[in-house]
Amino acid sequence: MKRLSILGSTGSIGTNVLNIVAMFPQKFDVKALAAKKNIRLLARQIEQFHPELVAVFDKNRAQELKGCLPPGTAVDILYGEDGYRTVAAHSSADMTVTAMVGAAGLKPTLAAIDAGKTIALANKETLVMAGDFVMQAAAEKGVAILPIDSEHSAIFQCLQGQRQEDMEKILLTASGGPFLNKPADEFKDITRDDALKHPNWQMGRKITIDSATLMNKGLEVLEARCLFSVPQQMIEVIIHPQSIIHSMVAYKDGSVIAQLGVPDMKGAIAYALSYPQRLPIQQPLPRFNASQTLSFQEPDLEKFPCLTLAFQACESGGTLPAVLNAANEVAVYGFLNQEIAFIDIVPVIRQTMEKHPVVSNPELSDILAADQWARGQAEKEIQEIRRN
Repeated sequence: MKRLSILGSTGSIGTNVLNIVAMFPQKFDVKALAAKKNIRLLARQIEQFHPELVAVFDKNRAQELKGCLPPGTAVDILYGEDGYRTVAAHSSADMTVTAMVGAAGLKPTLAAIDAGKTIALANKETLVMAGDFVMQAAAEKGVAILPIDSEHSAIFQCLQGQRQEDMEKILLTASGGPFLNKPADEFKDITRDDALKHPNWQMGRKITIDSATLMNKGLEVLEARCLFSVPQQMIEVIIHPQSIIHSMVAYKDGSVIAQLGVPDMKGAIAYALSYPQRLPIQQPLPRFNASQTLSFQEPDLEKFPCLTLAFQACESGGTLPAVLNAANEVAVYGFLNQEIAFIDIVPVIRQTMEKHPVVSNPELSDILAADQWARGQAEKEIQEIRRN
């Protein structure tokens, strides 16, 4: 029986994790949950899975949660950063699933590592911001980090049974998002609803916008560099619109191993939860027939400059990846809140990066300071756009 603590239990990844737990109650036991503000869903999860401990965003939501639960429900309710860290490091759990969105996942993930928990990682921002620091902490504690992102799970699977020193290149696939074939001169007319219509995947709002700009793939390059200990030059992004091949690994002898599956996160989640076993989760196979064509193309860096910005941050290192991530978060939520246009996302990120004095070989305090600075600067960039 594997005992789980789940951060971000009401999001798209978290709910899929709990769906798999419900399919295999003899294999998994939920010990702790954390969510931000979807209190009614969290209350239903508590009633179904009976965790010992939960955490929410603030004191008001903690009170709201108490009011949603039947009298006498045996669960401790915490809130705020301390609550998230306590859930992440809960003594009853073996594995911590980090499915929080954004930079908020960094400190809880580090708390889980410090407590010696196996990490099932869906919060890519943790490695984007502080990848070297996090991987070193995990190595010192002897903690395994198992990827949940479909692409990184695919790479992880393609490496099984292989010698990493025989690896030639990681081939990171991307769907291209909803605007792959849209002319660049029409980007100015993109609405929020347009950008939230991903052609293949059902995901949260923030990651869906990142997919539309290709920033999600840029963040995944930064994540892959740390997770698999390879230089940026060994990572190539390939557009694969069908989202059947989730990623590939090329080897010295010209062999390429690919991991295929339908575009659904449950496969990657189940593999992280059950590794090294595989669970019979009743996923359909891709349709291998005449109607299924697999195609590939290079990314258009002029049309999708977010990918170039991510490569620049990866090459620079230091605190620039944290700045990239923070500025992107602010810009994406600015777009989702209809404060800026879709085409304004890139200028907000670029200008914030250009104004940042990079700290090389940063401590965690430097990374957190850069994150906060970038958020403030990105807000200033948004206000400047709105004034003009």
